[in-house]
Amino acid sequence: MTITAMLRAFCDAVEQRNGKAFAELFTEDGVYHDVFYGTFAGREKIAGMIDDRFYRTASDFRWDMHDPVSDGATLYARYTFSYRSTLPEAGGARAMFEGVAIMTLRDGRIVSYHEVANTAPAFVDLKFAPERIARIVAKQGAELKARPEMQRHLV
Repeated sequence: MTITAMLRAFCDAVEQRNGKAFAELFTEDGVYHDVFYGTFAGREKIAGMIDDRFYRTASDFRWDMHDPVSDGATLYARYTFSYRSTLPEAGGARAMFEGVAIMTLRDGRIVSYHEVANTAPAFVDLKFAPERIARIVAKQGAELKARPEMQRHLV
């Protein structure tokens, strides 16, 4: 499968609430690190993330990957992503994000997915209270500081 076809299958599986198809894009020991929901390891957990977590408070997903770059072992792609929120305070608003997907690949499958996402516009779209936004951003900051590659920045 080409990189372009894999990325389209990735996005289509989310849009179609097809966790099984999404998880099949990953290796058996694959890991998905979600900016909101945390880490999901293994195909069963990754499929559940799509079918249960993503769709728990959202519908009508749209996900597009742009400008992919890969050396065969690592894949980077800029993305645009949105969904219709079913949270009461959001009033059916469409939450919109942009980000960069970073994937480690092995034998044509995803070993690890990580993303860097601009979540701030979505929080406004969702009408989150400032205190809630502050808690989410603080959690994201703590996770960033816990990563091995950030350690020299903390001294």
